[in-house]
Amino acid sequence: MGAADALRGRANRPTPPQRVNVVYDAGALIAIDRRSDRMRAVHAELVRRDCLPLVPAIVVAQASRSSKQVALRMMLRGCKVVPVDLEWAHRIGALLGRAGKSDVVDAAVVTLALRHAARVVSSDPGDLIALAQVAGHDLSVVLI
Repeated sequence: MGAADALRGRANRPTPPQRVNVVYDAGALIAIDRRSDRMRAVHAELVRRDCLPLVPAIVVAQASRSSKQVALRMMLRGCKVVPVDLEWAHRIGALLGRAGKSDVVDAAVVTLALRHAARVVSSDPGDLIALAQVAGHDLSVVLI
C-alpha cells in the first residue's frame, strides 16, 4: 500500500488548507531521523494535501537526541508541535489511570488524536490502540 492509499480518509470531502488529520508518534519521528523511505513518502503526501501534522512536544523530547538530527528538525518545521498544558496533562493522567498504564508519551499521542479526530502515524500502534479503546474510541493508524 502506498502513502496516498494509507492516508486516504474515510470519505473524500473537501477540507480547508492546513487541516489537521494526523498525529505523529515517536516512531514516526525516529523513522524520519533514520531516513525511512516510507515515512518520507507519508510526510510528503501530507504536505501535498496541505495537512498539518501535530506532534506533542513530549514526543519531540522522546525522539530528539542531538542537534545533528537534521532530517528530524527539518520535518518538524512542517508540523505543529503542541505543548502540554495543565488541562491536557490531567486528561493524559486520567487516561493512564483508567488504563493502568504509565507511558505519558503514548497517552499524549492518543488524547491529541482523539481531540482532533486524527489518525496516528506510528511504527508500533499496539499500546496506542489499547489506550484509545480504554477511552471508548477506535484509533485509526497509518503504519510506517
